[in-house]
Amino acid sequence: MAVTTSLEGMKVVGRGASGRLRASVRAVGRSAIAAGGASLSVLLPFMVVVVTGGVTARIFETFEFFPFCVFVTVMTTGLLAVYQCSRHSAGWTRAQVRRWCGITVRAEYSPMPPLERDERGHWWTGFSYHRRHGVARVARFVHWSVRDATTRRDAIWWLLNPWSATFFLVPPVLMLGGGAVFALVSAVDGGLGSSHPLKSVMSLLLGVLVSVVGLLVTPYALRAHLDVAARVLEPGRWASNTQLKRRVEELTLTRADALGDQAAELRRIERDLHDGAQARLVAIGMTLGTIEHLMETDQAAARELLSEARQSSAKALQELRDLVRGIHPPVLAERGLGDAVRSLALDSPLPTEVTVCLPERPEPPVEAAVYFCISELLANAAKHSGARRVWVDILHRAGLLRVTVTDDGCGGAQPGRGSGLRGIERRLGTFDGTLSLSSPPGGPTTITMELPCALSSPRISTSSDKG
Repeated sequence: MAVTTSLEGMKVVGRGASGRLRASVRAVGRSAIAAGGASLSVLLPFMVVVVTGGVTARIFETFEFFPFCVFVTVMTTGLLAVYQCSRHSAGWTRAQVRRWCGITVRAEYSPMPPLERDERGHWWTGFSYHRRHGVARVARFVHWSVRDATTRRDAIWWLLNPWSATFFLVPPVLMLGGGAVFALVSAVDGGLGSSHPLKSVMSLLLGVLVSVVGLLVTPYALRAHLDVAARVLEPGRWASNTQLKRRVEELTLTRADALGDQAAELRRIERDLHDGAQARLVAIGMTLGTIEHLMETDQAAARELLSEARQSSAKALQELRDLVRGIHPPVLAERGLGDAVRSLALDSPLPTEVTVCLPERPEPPVEAAVYFCISELLANAAKHSGARRVWVDILHRAGLLRVTVTDDGCGGAQPGRGSGLRGIERRLGTFDGTLSLSSPPGGPTTITMELPCALSSPRISTSSDKG
């Protein structure tokens, strides 16, 4: 008769009592290996720090900045050791889960962005600009290791692994070993002619019982430990109903915001057409009717009305062009986001420098959303910031369209103070985009927008212009 025990898909298969016994014995060995690996992964960085501190102290003991040099060296070496140990500990745990339980825990590390040098001579790390190549490499590694989700999960498991092993694996192993020792001592005492043979027998049975319980519990404890490891190292595999409901609520909210913005935009277009171009066209039609009656009786008045009709038609045409530009600017449709933002910079009352690094064009909906967000931010800078200059950086890295708008104004901007930032957040939220604001009192103000998007048709090379 086959016996199968599983926890979250982790299976131990055996046949009858012998199968259970073999599985339990294997689990004891694996528990010892897992507990030893957890202890080694935590102790090794401390050993590296101690050795490095001693060597550094001997080297720099004659220097004036001895404490500072030792501190920097020890901290740097310790962080690198923790990074390497957490990476190897997580990889080793994934291998054990796959070998012992038949479950593959994926490790999807994001690629480290390449270093790119712009026309100003600065190095772009994928997160920030730096003048020196060495500083850029260090900053890229630090930012990447902090931002990469899989690396963060590795570090969390490195910290949690010893506690999980202590909680799940140590008690049954102690029960097994302690019960066996207790039974052995009781057997030796009883065999040497104890004056209380019944007490010795009871102690022997108690020790054997504790050992058997520890042996039988060990497979379940090991599976619980590995289950915790799998949940920490790949939490997406076990997405809870709460997370799914929260995601549905977010999508429902962003869809409602998008529909509300669309309805408001349609009402604005209707109002502009009714009050602007439509009224002028009606007036032009009435003027032409009057001219038709005056052509034979008063040609001078007819010529004046023709001049007014021509001026009204020019104004109506300009209003229609402005309306079309507000719906979707022709320069955006024809030449892309970079040239459209440069056009905004030329129309801005503040001197605006635009830097664009887009090897290809984003998708049209993303282009339109980013364009109108930048337009709103430039208008806010001109109205509220008191700035003398604005910088706009647009680039695409690692599947993200990143736009940074910086001004040298007085700062103090907040999303809740009517600056239009809430509307920008809602517009970006439709595309799962984010907005971050840094605006300390006294300035400068830096607003960063990030949207996940893929580039499509080949288009734009890296360039920088001033508006």
